[in-house]
Amino acid sequence: MSLVAAGLACILAGSLVYCVLVLLAVRGYLAQANGAPGEAIPISVLKPLAGADLGLEENLRSFFEQEYPDFEILLAVRSEQDSAVPVVQRLQAEFPAVRSRLIVTGEPPYPNAKVYSLDRMLAESAHEVVVMSDSDIRVERSFLHNVAAEFANPGIALSTCPYLGIGGPRFWSRLEAEGMNTEFLGGLLVARMIEGVRFAVGPTIVARKPVLEAIGGFDRLKDYLAEDFVMGKLAAELGFGVILSRNVVEHRIGSENWRSNAVHRLRWARSTRRSRPAGYVGQLFTNPLPIALLMVAVQPALWPVLIPTVLLRGAAAWSTSLTILGRMPNWGLLVAQDLLSFVFWIAGFFGNTVMWRGRRYYLRADGSFELAGERR
Repeated sequence: MSLVAAGLACILAGSLVYCVLVLLAVRGYLAQANGAPGEAIPISVLKPLAGADLGLEENLRSFFEQEYPDFEILLAVRSEQDSAVPVVQRLQAEFPAVRSRLIVTGEPPYPNAKVYSLDRMLAESAHEVVVMSDSDIRVERSFLHNVAAEFANPGIALSTCPYLGIGGPRFWSRLEAEGMNTEFLGGLLVARMIEGVRFAVGPTIVARKPVLEAIGGFDRLKDYLAEDFVMGKLAAELGFGVILSRNVVEHRIGSENWRSNAVHRLRWARSTRRSRPAGYVGQLFTNPLPIALLMVAVQPALWPVLIPTVLLRGAAAWSTSLTILGRMPNWGLLVAQDLLSFVFWIAGFFGNTVMWRGRRYYLRADGSFELAGERR
C-alpha cells in the first residue's frame, strides 16, 4: 500500500468510527425526554422577514394557526415596500384573534440585518419566553405546546430546534436538503453526545429573555455572521441549560440555481471555519464516501473498502433522516451531496470574504464580519 493510500486509510477508519458515533448519538438523543405537558406559558414569536420567499405565506400561516392559548407574533421588515408586507397583512386579516404586530425597522446600523430585526422585536415583545424563527420555517400546530412542555423545566434556558430540510423544485435545493437531513444533523448529534450542547442553530431558537440579557443581548451578537452559534456558545459558557430540542421543525429551502446555491454553501463553509476552526477541520471525518473513492482512485485493488463505507454511511444517514426526521434518505442524492459537500469543505479553507444578500463581507478570525470595503 502506498503512503498516500495508507494515509487515506487512516482517515477512512476515523470516518467509519464517526458513522458509528452517529448511530450511538441518535439513540442518546431519542432517549431525551420530550418534556411533560404543563402550564401554557405565554410565548412571543419573533419572525425577521426580507422579501416574499417561496412558500412564505404557508410558512407564516403555520404560526398563526397554532393551537395554543397565549402567544403573540411579531414580524419585522426593513421598509413598508418589502414584498413580505402584503403577505403579513393578509394573514392578520385572516386571523384577527391572533395578537400580531408588523414592525418596520428601517436600515440596520450594522451588517447583520437579522440581528437588528430580532433586537427591535425583542424590545417590543411582551413575554419572557421567545421563539426566534426564520421566514422559511414551517411548523405543526402543536409546536408551541411542545415548546411550553420543554420550558416547563426551569433548568432549560435555551433550546435549538433540529430541522427537516425540504427542498424546492430545483435539483440544487433538494441536494442541500439531503445534506441537512443526514450530514448536518449527524454532526449536531455527535457534538451533543461528546461535549453537550454548546451551540445553537439559526432557523429556530427558543430562549428566555434573562439568558439573552446575560450574554449581552443582541448587541453582543450584531457583528457575527453565525450569530446563532455564538448565542448558544455564550449561553453554555455562562452555565445556562442549553438543549437540542425534540421539537423538530421544517426548513423550507427556496429554489436556488447552481450559482446562488454555491455562494450560499461557500458562505456557510467559511463562516463555520471562522466560528469553530477545530470543528471545521474535524469535518474531514464526516464524509467517508469521498475518502473511500479517493483510496480506490489511488490504489484500485482497495475497492472492497467501499462495502463497509457504503453500509455504515447509509446506516448513519438512515438513522438521522428516517428515525428522527421521519423521511427516508434519497440514496442517489445522498451520494451526490456527499461528494459536493467534500468539495465545498475544501473550498472553505480558502478565502475570507462571503456574499450575503448581494453584498460582499469580510470575515474576521473570530467569526465577526463587516462590509468588505470597511475593513479596519
